[in-house]
Amino acid sequence: MKVIELLIEHNTLTLDRPFTYVYSGDKNIIPGIRVLIDFNHRELVGYVINVKDSDLDKKQLEEEMGYELSEIIDVLDESPLLNDDLLSLTDQIASYYLASKISVLQSMLPPSLSPRRSSLKAPKIAYEQYLVINGKYNEEGLTDKQCEIYKLIFKEKEVLKKEIRSPSIVKKLLELEKIKIVKKEKSRLEIPHFEMEEAKTLTPKQEEVKNEFLNSDDQVYLLEGVTGSGKSEVYLSISETILKQGKTVLMLVPEISLTPIMVEYFLKRFEGKVAVLHSELTPAEKYDEYRKISRGECQIVVGARSAIFAPLDNIGIIILDEEHVESYKQDTSPFYHAREVAIMRAKSHGAKVLLGSATPSLESRARAQKGIYHLLMLPERINKHDLPTTHVINMLNHNNIDRDSYIFSKQLRDDIKKTLQKNEQIILLLNRRGFSTNVSCRRCGHVFKCPECGIPLTYHREDGLLKCHHCNHVEKMPEECPECGSKYLMKTGFGSERVEDDVHRLFPEARVLRLDSDSAKIRTKVGQIIEQFRRHEADILIGTQMIAKGHDFPLVTLVGIVLADIGLNMPNYRNSERTFQLITQAIGRAGRKDKIGKAYIQTYSPSHYAITMAARQDYESFYKLEMRMRKEQYYPPYSFLASFTVGGKNEEKVIEAGFLIADMLKELGEDNNVVLGPVTPYIAVEKGHFIRSVLLKYRDEEKTRNKINEIIARFKLKTSVRLAVNIDPYNF
Repeated sequence: MKVIELLIEHNTLTLDRPFTYVYSGDKNIIPGIRVLIDFNHRELVGYVINVKDSDLDKKQLEEEMGYELSEIIDVLDESPLLNDDLLSLTDQIASYYLASKISVLQSMLPPSLSPRRSSLKAPKIAYEQYLVINGKYNEEGLTDKQCEIYKLIFKEKEVLKKEIRSPSIVKKLLELEKIKIVKKEKSRLEIPHFEMEEAKTLTPKQEEVKNEFLNSDDQVYLLEGVTGSGKSEVYLSISETILKQGKTVLMLVPEISLTPIMVEYFLKRFEGKVAVLHSELTPAEKYDEYRKISRGECQIVVGARSAIFAPLDNIGIIILDEEHVESYKQDTSPFYHAREVAIMRAKSHGAKVLLGSATPSLESRARAQKGIYHLLMLPERINKHDLPTTHVINMLNHNNIDRDSYIFSKQLRDDIKKTLQKNEQIILLLNRRGFSTNVSCRRCGHVFKCPECGIPLTYHREDGLLKCHHCNHVEKMPEECPECGSKYLMKTGFGSERVEDDVHRLFPEARVLRLDSDSAKIRTKVGQIIEQFRRHEADILIGTQMIAKGHDFPLVTLVGIVLADIGLNMPNYRNSERTFQLITQAIGRAGRKDKIGKAYIQTYSPSHYAITMAARQDYESFYKLEMRMRKEQYYPPYSFLASFTVGGKNEEKVIEAGFLIADMLKELGEDNNVVLGPVTPYIAVEKGHFIRSVLLKYRDEEKTRNKINEIIARFKLKTSVRLAVNIDPYNF
């Protein structure tokens, strides 16, 4: 009899502990595999963490332990799902982010291997059937037609069964045992083929950065390079050296939209060595890529945030391109940040981490200033091309707009027209999707809000729906007000869909594409739209932040940023940094080759420092000013943050829990600690659960973590409210 300790698939705090089962079957059961169990009369998946042999039978074990034991229903895996490196990483992440271990495992593994019930229905290995000669070649006893197929198979050595158009002859040859079927695992992800390219000659500055990186013994490097300075070429050149050392490369990008571009860069240089991992792959594709990586069939993995868990061995370098982008931080438990996980993982491999950005996060730049990270600089564009000229347009000044459009200034419209006449391309950025951001009744003032989370619904004219951009609730656009029955409904505000409509009206001859999360609902659409624009099959690309980073379009000479200050009024200490980064990155899409670029920044806050400094591409001045403000307000990098979110169906109990957390945190004392809340967050109700938040600013990590663990332990006993703890939160 084997005594098994396992974690169950539910990652709630109350169930975050090992459960004991027994197993008397003959399958091999070891730590690191999944098992099927009965938990409270429900079939669940468990993850085995410990196995002990016992001479006692089930009844004797129950008497010894003092409680009933259930037997495991089935063993699901033949071998452990994770190698020692990733198992160790699981423990580190769970410890640092104070998360349940099962939630980390579920984030690490693809759907088919995840320790959850749904994984049992997920796709498994797919095979192709090949026909090969069985034994020695022998035509004896075959008809002419059978002989024809038999000879073909002999000549080709192996032939896909489905490609032979004479299934009856194949069937007869199999019956005669002249041929046999060989199964080969196939990949369901089609990775495109590109013509191989020679490595480009690095500029003296790029060469200097590469050599400094390779010759230093430091572990973490921050490569700060202006847009168009050739950071991608540095990544490729360093990767080539790492591969020659017999090590592997892990390349992360922040947006799925950037994955095809980076994959193309690496495939053109390292054919057949590249695997792809990101959340937009189908479960089958992700399963195939994961197995390919774990079998050691590729030396480079390119992907988004979750690719940090790729089962690569002997990693030499982990690269995070656009390291400042917030999508590297997961917004559900276990709330990990790919940058911190990369550093954890690199230590176990003796690898290096390279963080690249034109606008590094303040935390990374501050660490570089202190010498925690090694700072590398690329201060000029390739071949010393000039940065785009920028114009800040004050949309409060009525001289800048007219009746033709309230979305585009006269100056931007004029330059769009000139750019189209020169057969060059334009990017228009508005970081808000949909057609109208607010729908209300003119008679009674009723605002259409999401029934799940209470925020205003956005009207999307393309499909005639009202959508919640937080929880994805969707409903049809009504014909009348549900409160007073009035048919006079007013649509206000605008998003990328409305911008596209205005462009079609103002420039009917222009070929237009739009790229946002609506147009990208189809998985392959993102890559298609970007490639169409790159091939100049469109003149204007309209989009949200998806188009602002990492793309290299040689013919783009004009960038227009509509509502540049759209994020400045949101309640978050990072808003100025986000706005500066987005504008700077967007401007950097223009004039990347031989043509001079120009950018228009339309804003209702023309004097805000994030706007003016981004217009000048002046990161240094922005960094110094923003750091002073962070210091005054005691925000990172001058403090650590932890947010506590409590939710439940009983609002009174949720409020009570919020005050309990705040009171327990205040026991830390006021020395270098600040407790804010409990407060009602912007999303106050979600799926029928009331929400309250508490934020802690602190300096003493060890002392604070002990207190947070005490709070977590206290809430394990509470079933009426749920607690989520987010270490280093980006939003609260």
